[in-house]
Amino acid sequence: MENTTTDQQTPLILSGIPPEAQATLHGIEAKKTRYRRNLIIAFAVLITLMAGALIIIGLDFKFMVKWVPFILAGIGYTLLVSFLAISLACVLAVAGALGRLSLNPVLNSIATSYVSLVRGTPLLVQVYMWYIALPQIGKSLEDLGITGVQALFTLPAIPAGILALGVCYGAYMTETVRAGIQSIKIGQVEAAKALGMTNSQAMRRIIFPQAVRVIIPPVSNEFIAMIKDSSLVSLMGVWELSFRAIKIGRRHFQSLEMLIMVAMIYWVMCFLLQLVQEKIEAYMARGDRRAS
Repeated sequence: MENTTTDQQTPLILSGIPPEAQATLHGIEAKKTRYRRNLIIAFAVLITLMAGALIIIGLDFKFMVKWVPFILAGIGYTLLVSFLAISLACVLAVAGALGRLSLNPVLNSIATSYVSLVRGTPLLVQVYMWYIALPQIGKSLEDLGITGVQALFTLPAIPAGILALGVCYGAYMTETVRAGIQSIKIGQVEAAKALGMTNSQAMRRIIFPQAVRVIIPPVSNEFIAMIKDSSLVSLMGVWELSFRAIKIGRRHFQSLEMLIMVAMIYWVMCFLLQLVQEKIEAYMARGDRRAS
């Protein structure tokens, strides 16, 4: 009887997992499998319904296929404007957050005014300010005797769009960076000071590296939103996705086909970026999951 009992218990000792735990794990895997299957079915049904609706309203698919390469050629401008603008926004956000947290009244007031002013005005107005109103400021300065300023203040469309988007998103991301920095417990700062670090050293070596884990996921959301808002540079004549679609749609009186096509392209781009964002969030949260 003792040998029989030992033989029966040997698989459990080797595997290291009790039967109850194995059953629970199998149940979790089965639920994940059912969820993925149902998700695929739901997406398939949704895409089928959308395709059926497009067929019912009588879209000219041949026309859409003909102009797909021309529309896709604008992706380069869209990504260029978005990447450069989000890079500028990150720099402004860090500077703005440090200004908002500063005890210096001048720096604090400048950062607070920047955030309040930019967040309180529409992005479209800011785009026009950089592209249309800025040359007028240069002209006024030249009238005051400062020569050569108007040419400096007259920006091409792409730099004006990058500045408009970067400055606007920098103001929104300032609060994200500030909240990430303030999420670090005060004990971390006190420990850094106990080691003899200055405030700048503590920020650079202790606080900011930890805050990045909190900051990166919302910054990824801002980049996805910027991909869509980059369509506003089409108002300045930049040949990105939206400008090309609107131009061809108006020329051939088939704006519906072009707008639906460009909407699908933006959707695919944002969906792919969302997958990347999920991978980044999982990577940044790996330490918390191990601890739990």
